[in-house]
Amino acid sequence: MIMNKNLLRVEKYEPEVEALLSEVLEGFSSRQKQLPCKLFYDKEGSSLFDEICALDEYYLTRTERAIMKENIGAISNALGKNTLLIELGSGSSRKIRLLLDSIKNPAGYVPIDISEEHLVDSVKSLARDYPGLRIMPVYADYTQLVKFPDFEFPYSRKVVYYPGSTIGNFSPSAARRFMKSIAKWAGRGSGLLIGVDLVKDKAVLERAYNDGKGVTAKFNLNILKRLNRETGMDFDLAKWEHYAYYNTDKNRIEMHLRSLAEQRVHVNGSLFSMKKGETILTEYSYKYTLKGFKELVSNFFAVEEVWTDVDMNFSVQYLRVL
Repeated sequence: MIMNKNLLRVEKYEPEVEALLSEVLEGFSSRQKQLPCKLFYDKEGSSLFDEICALDEYYLTRTERAIMKENIGAISNALGKNTLLIELGSGSSRKIRLLLDSIKNPAGYVPIDISEEHLVDSVKSLARDYPGLRIMPVYADYTQLVKFPDFEFPYSRKVVYYPGSTIGNFSPSAARRFMKSIAKWAGRGSGLLIGVDLVKDKAVLERAYNDGKGVTAKFNLNILKRLNRETGMDFDLAKWEHYAYYNTDKNRIEMHLRSLAEQRVHVNGSLFSMKKGETILTEYSYKYTLKGFKELVSNFFAVEEVWTDVDMNFSVQYLRVL
């Protein structure tokens, strides 16, 4: 039961199991077998990702946070007063606290996440810490939302918050389509505060996705564990290993699960054979130049502000919907 008056009901757009199974089967029917990266984020996966964000090798989170802290005054001014903040893939809702502590009279906060348990836990904590803030959690796969829910309270404008480097999980063409969707949801004049990882040294990138503690490997393998539990598939986790590398030609990290033996796997009633060394693609993470990202979004957004670290490893950008 929700005890905090400022914590509104959870809006649910629960992903359908049959649709997910169909997506998995389609991915396994491709020449390069693949699984959707949204499968990472059940409760265990979300917890593992929080652990990844604290690793020494994973520069993204600490660099983004440093950029935010150093430029929070300018960021707050860009977002304006009485703003409705909508966060895509809110996770533990830790990053939003910097904004909530700095912007003037936020009208409300709408965290959207695919892990219901993680979402509920994080918003309860936020509701206690920000008793004057309206919080309207949305349990959904935000990539499948057709529109935002209705908001029955006043606000000056909407600002979508899309931190991390999650836009890199889309191919450039898919990223362009998704950015078009965000612009349509938010409406003309609304804003988007987004994290964009930048092209950099290959060794730095590969260390970030192959940490010494093996947390990223557990995170990757958890996809198979989740599919076994939720859909009755029969992956033998002992026969798979984490494999990630930087594809220089495509400017992207590729994360795979590699088969350690010849084996067969049942997927939604169909049987697939896997050769030793064959892989399942689980995630792309594209890296951009500032110019390249500006060109990507130019039909839907104007890039108004860009903040980076001194080494140009990462950027936080404020965009306005055209």
